[in-house]
Amino acid sequence: MNSRKMSMVTKQDSPTNVRRSRSWQRFTLVCVVASTFLSGCTALTQPINGIPSNRLPSQFFVGEKNNLIPIDVSILAQEPPRDYVLGPGDVLGITVDKIFPYYEPGEIPEPPPVHFPEQEDTLPPSTGFPITVLEDGTISLPLLDPIEVEGLTTDQTRDKIREAYVNAKILREDAQTKVSPIVTLIKKRQIQVVVIRQDQGNSSTDYYLQQVNRSGRGVTGADESATGQVVKLNAFENDILHALMETGGLPGVGAKNELKILRSTAKDKAARRAFVEQYAQIVAYHTDPCSCPPPMPEDPTILRIPLRLPPGTLPSVTPEDVILEEGDIILIETRDNEFFYTGGLLPGGQWPIPRDYDLDVLGAMAISGAGVSTLNVRSGSSSLVGGSQVIPPGRLYVLRNTPCNGQIAIEVDIAKAINDPRQRVIVQPGDTLILQYKPCEEAINFGIGAFFVYGIRNLFN
Repeated sequence: MNSRKMSMVTKQDSPTNVRRSRSWQRFTLVCVVASTFLSGCTALTQPINGIPSNRLPSQFFVGEKNNLIPIDVSILAQEPPRDYVLGPGDVLGITVDKIFPYYEPGEIPEPPPVHFPEQEDTLPPSTGFPITVLEDGTISLPLLDPIEVEGLTTDQTRDKIREAYVNAKILREDAQTKVSPIVTLIKKRQIQVVVIRQDQGNSSTDYYLQQVNRSGRGVTGADESATGQVVKLNAFENDILHALMETGGLPGVGAKNELKILRSTAKDKAARRAFVEQYAQIVAYHTDPCSCPPPMPEDPTILRIPLRLPPGTLPSVTPEDVILEEGDIILIETRDNEFFYTGGLLPGGQWPIPRDYDLDVLGAMAISGAGVSTLNVRSGSSSLVGGSQVIPPGRLYVLRNTPCNGQIAIEVDIAKAINDPRQRVIVQPGDTLILQYKPCEEAINFGIGAFFVYGIRNLFN
């Protein structure tokens, strides 16, 4: 019995077994030390001091887009009158028996010309010799003083022409019933406006494809510069809705959620210039190097019309606001500055923020392509041993700009954000999202990788 015990002790304490035991102990110690110093190396060498998301006020988690609905576009159009009212610039077709055109008794009268409308015109065919309503609102006919027709309908103008010829005694009193002028409308007066669109050519799909390609994955070569167009609108159609329909319809997702209307009157131009000069004086008087000048307020001379509003809210637009006058400008601005940026373990790039719904940090990670497989590929280069990443990164930082060129860092625990929507920060334009491992996560990944590469081999040895 004693000899058997002695033989077992001799085998266990043999030099080969002792060397293997010591080698395994040294390897284990090296793994522990290396995992201690090398795990979470990004968090140690590039620390980010962030505010935990559970300590932030509620406004960081409440967006402003999810509950918005499109406005009633009919408020962007004016209500046309029942009967067309004449004004300067209208072209009338007029015929007066025996006078316009004039012909001698017994002479065969010349038939009045017939005018067919252009292809896109909604007017019916008209007859008569073309007479333009002048700037003072009058028309000139043979043998008569100028007749004021501004504000009249075509029927009222016909009666007024008949009355004018009878009062001028060009026709006898008893011939009144035989004088039957014909007044038709050949062409409506037009108002010329300018529409500047920076969303032209960007449909909802094309816009996002172009922005994704701009984020470092190739260039589409599409021209995204603004397009301007001079639009001629008929009278009583000179409103915002008709101007938009003439230039491509309502703004797409590549445009801001508003329309800007700049009036062309000298009074409005002078007011805009005075507003800019006033702000320039405020900035010039601001000499305190420890503070920032106040941001430039919105120009009160520019009419802003939102395209989406909360339910039950009406835009503060009057029927007079939607009417465009000669030279007015409609400006549709692009959303080129509404992006967020990604870095760290996320695929680096510049990504567009949706226009019509709020985007939280989990949605932003999905937009950037940060799925499980993507995270493994990205984090494989930082894997210390073997590229094995079992535990995904669980800490996200949101770097947000503040006034005066400041910045705050928000720390989001991804596991808590998945289970608690109140910890999902809403992404704002200009935010930078940086994904990192927690020290414990990288330690576990390192230990698992070290074990599978070296531990199993030593076990077999």
